[in-house]
Amino acid sequence: MRNSIFAFVALFTVLLGNSQEQPHSFTLEEAISFALENNYQTINADRDLLDAKKQKWETIATGLPQINGDIGYQNQLKQQVSLIPAEFGGGTPGTFIPVVFGQPQTANAKVTLKQQIFDGSYIVGIQAARTFINYSKNNKEKTDLEVRKAVVEAYGNVLLAQESISILEKNKVNLEKNLLESQKLFENGLGDEESAEQLQITLSSVDNQLKNSIRLEGITQQMLNLIMGIDIEAPTQLKDNLNDLAQNQIRLDLLDSDFVIDNNVDFKIITNLNEQRALELKLQKSMALPKLNAFINYGSTSYSDSFNFFSNDAEWFDASVFGVDLTIPIFSSLGRSAKTQRAKIALDKAKTQLKETAQNLRLEHQSAKSNYLFAIEEYQTAKENLGLAERIEHKNQIKFTEGLASSFELRQAQTQLYTAQQEYLQSMVNVINQKTALETVLNKK
Repeated sequence: MRNSIFAFVALFTVLLGNSQEQPHSFTLEEAISFALENNYQTINADRDLLDAKKQKWETIATGLPQINGDIGYQNQLKQQVSLIPAEFGGGTPGTFIPVVFGQPQTANAKVTLKQQIFDGSYIVGIQAARTFINYSKNNKEKTDLEVRKAVVEAYGNVLLAQESISILEKNKVNLEKNLLESQKLFENGLGDEESAEQLQITLSSVDNQLKNSIRLEGITQQMLNLIMGIDIEAPTQLKDNLNDLAQNQIRLDLLDSDFVIDNNVDFKIITNLNEQRALELKLQKSMALPKLNAFINYGSTSYSDSFNFFSNDAEWFDASVFGVDLTIPIFSSLGRSAKTQRAKIALDKAKTQLKETAQNLRLEHQSAKSNYLFAIEEYQTAKENLGLAERIEHKNQIKFTEGLASSFELRQAQTQLYTAQQEYLQSMVNVINQKTALETVLNKK
């Protein structure tokens, strides 16, 4: 029995460990979907939208009936004394008698209903609350677009680091082989020492680049986890291949997509600003309108020499009041006028910002199209250059082995190849990033 318990505990521990070490695995689209639900900024953007909806109801509630209850108790430890003419009680005229009015303890309960009948600022407040909700929705949309863009860039950087490691490891193996052969030739008197030294310089450089790429892979992986809302130390695997992903991102039809400026989230937000400034102007104008409020209350008061307000013998006296308050602004020493003029200036500035933003967004669209097309062209060129660099390096490798090329010429060919490899990898990442930038301007998901 005891052995069975130990076996069960051991099995449970192994299963628990495996479940904890199970890495997350994502394609690019899966990573984006995951981030849109778990990214820290996205979560807070959702909360901001919920807060805006609650704020709208808070504003609406101020114009609805408000009921308040008041309960009070007073105990006059030393009652105030009043003087009355003594002649009221048959005393000497011109003299006064000290008397105490009322009973020392008082209890009261009152309920008041207040209702706003007319207030221009309330109407504007309701409209402003709706505008704020729209702004929060647009801010949520902008946050999602930014998160999507950040995930794409981070995902591409991880793939770039991984591909760099793979290529550099192959280059290192080839260089170590060349160096070993060159050293043997030198030892046998068939080669010169400089050839081995040239290869050693190249090998050291490649080795340093490999170490740096390994470190970068860890950092870029943690950055991707952070953007996705995963613990930065959690293991994460990427399903997509950099080359396949870059090929899938080449969509020339995207260059012909119409730019509908009203769909751009930045234009939506600046439009919200204009609506807000227009409402602020409307609010200042409403301050010149009268305000009308009504109220009604009902209460009861009891007096006693001792605290017996909850007994059946306590006597309570009821009272009720209905009233209407009308506030009419008459003269503010031109203060309201100055506030209204300032609100008008702020609205004019917002209109100018709207025009400027529209022009900037059109320019940004053209720039994004150009950058995307350039990235595709650079990718195709880098792919061709890589093929050429590989052939040149291979030819120089053969010539060097046969003694027809110097170590310096081989090193130049190798350096050219390594540069072409990195440019090719970077060109694929640029295609992915520039496509995302164009989609962000077009608000295409």
